[in-house]
Amino acid sequence: MVEAFYEQYRDGVLASLDDLDDEAAGRRALGATDLTVAGIVVHLAHMEDLWFSERFLGQPPREPWASAPYDEDRDWDFHAGATFGVERARQLYADACARSRRAAATVADLDASARVPSFGVGPVTLRWIYVHMLEETARHAGHLDLLRDELTR
Repeated sequence: MVEAFYEQYRDGVLASLDDLDDEAAGRRALGATDLTVAGIVVHLAHMEDLWFSERFLGQPPREPWASAPYDEDRDWDFHAGATFGVERARQLYADACARSRRAAATVADLDASARVPSFGVGPVTLRWIYVHMLEETARHAGHLDLLRDELTR
């Protein structure tokens, strides 16, 4: 059931890019934040790779995350993502979600532990990753709704 809810949010993230051009997807639509539609989608692609590929499977970061200057800009994915354009943001997210699905399919038990410790405490489970990513994606889906409302009015 968690996976089904999560998939609905994943679909919504991709749909947030529909009917936007590169300029609109990268535009700051609300004065109180520097969030953009493309930036959020790229951030969520990063979170998919971080939690499922890097933490759960123990794989090294892939591009563009591996060479991103997170030491200089901890929100690099949000900021750089605003310049990526609709199709690159869409592809990054779709590919990251596909990798996440494959990672989750490597085990039969949601209580399987991630290979990499998290938060300095120890490994989290696949169940924890699903719940965390459902929460993360749902929160940003709300941001995407607000941004799209402003961009398309």
